Amino acid sequence: MKKMRKDVLLFLLKLIIVLIIFFSLMIFPKQVFEASLRGLNAWWTIVFPALLPFFIMSEILIALGIVQFLGALLEPVMRPVFRLPGTGAFVLAVGYTSGAPISSIVTADLRKKHLLTRNEAERIICFTNNASPLFMFGAVAVGMFKNPEIGVIIAVSHYLANILLGLCLRFWAPRKHGMHYNSQNLGFKMALKALIKSQISNKKPLGKILGDAIRNSVQNLIQIGGFIILFSVIIELLTIFNVIGLISICLTFFLSPLMLDFQLAKGIVSGFVEMTIGSKLIAESSSPLHLKVAAVSLILGWSGLSIHAQAISILATTDIRFYPFVIARLLHGIMSAAIALLVYTPTVSVMSQYDSLLNWEFSTFNILIYSCGIFILILAVLFLLSLLLSLINRIRPILHLLFH
Repeated sequence: MKKMRKDVLLFLLKLIIVLIIFFSLMIFPKQVFEASLRGLNAWWTIVFPALLPFFIMSEILIALGIVQFLGALLEPVMRPVFRLPGTGAFVLAVGYTSGAPISSIVTADLRKKHLLTRNEAERIICFTNNASPLFMFGAVAVGMFKNPEIGVIIAVSHYLANILLGLCLRFWAPRKHGMHYNSQNLGFKMALKALIKSQISNKKPLGKILGDAIRNSVQNLIQIGGFIILFSVIIELLTIFNVIGLISICLTFFLSPLMLDFQLAKGIVSGFVEMTIGSKLIAESSSPLHLKVAAVSLILGWSGLSIHAQAISILATTDIRFYPFVIARLLHGIMSAAIALLVYTPTVSVMSQYDSLLNWEFSTFNILIYSCGIFILILAVLFLLSLLLSLINRIRPILHLLFH
């Protein structure tokens, strides 16, 4: 009876929210239309061309067995550090290269193929959901703050907080899970065997693989576009009804000892819904610079309800639970803000030193080149660490015999 009452109340709450949005669309058609256009423009000109190649290549690499190859090759670094299988390295690379929500998509795909357990999948999406590096350096630091130095502080705090979160989450794994692995089944030779085995089991022709990759990628991006447009409209409606303003006033009152002005509070509240709009409002605030940097780090770590909704829709097709993702995003935001305050050092910015960066064209082509370079660099670093740890494991018995 109690459960039925709870379900009825939940249904009524959903119905009320939907009806409010529905009638608001009819009452404010002009504002809704303009907000939809803003969301559509952001998706079509930035998100779609920047993420489509990575989505397609991720699908192809998984289908060709490259993930299994990397799994055997990078197991020596992923197991002891994160208590995750080597296949998690691929998620780590794309998550720290292209930004959300690609890590959720790749993780869900690997879970469906049973290359990750549920616990491993839940842990890895918690610390591989990142803002795009070019969003932090280009859109936020250069475009909004007009200060490239800010991008370094934001990026360092953002990535460092997520890595620390990943190291903490290794203790959430089942007892002794991922602590040991058979070193005899690793190495380049075994990685090649894993690749060949994957090729034998997957008999799809290359044309079929390419077609499926394009279709799935476009479907995912259309879904993401729908969320971006929807939340652009929701933010507009929240602004019209002054909901964001009222919450901002309350936040300003409670955090007045931190010298939080109304504009900064409004940016934080808006950023909890959609991080791009929130970052812009924060940058325009008259608050001290270190508070603005911390506030931006907070909402970039949280990612915004738009990203959360995208992740929910992606993970709904798997058995991966969503609540760890939400908790991790909140912790990521708090840790990022704390680190930003710690590493922030007021300096006199000599903007002439950064003229080339300020004038750098953030085109789709440059974004792709930059992202591909970061992707390769991450895999190369993981590969070198894997070789080093494998070498240590091999010489350890020899050193034990020599010194004992």
